[in-house]
Amino acid sequence: MSPSMMWTVLIGTSSLSFTLKMLGHSVPERWLAHPRLQRINALIPISLLSALVVAQGLVVKAHVVIDHRLAGVLAALCALFAKAPFPVVVVAAAVTSALVYHLH
Repeated sequence: MSPSMMWTVLIGTSSLSFTLKMLGHSVPERWLAHPRLQRINALIPISLLSALVVAQGLVVKAHVVIDHRLAGVLAALCALFAKAPFPVVVVAAAVTSALVYHLH
């Protein structure tokens, strides 16, 4: 991709992001207070984080892989299902991932 094309894409996406941000501020507050929209907004961070975990944990370049990161995610899920406190979930995921990485 040429430098001029990269600048065009950068300026275009920046302008689009700014426009969307400004449009978001013009939405009437009564629309945002709707209970259905509140439930949807509560789920957006969860879905984005889930997609990020899958994308970072299972894909390297264009290949699907199963490696130490997936072991960490599975350990975190087990700890969550066991109703462990959040710090325990994080430590369990980190330790499991490190052990699988070291053993592999």
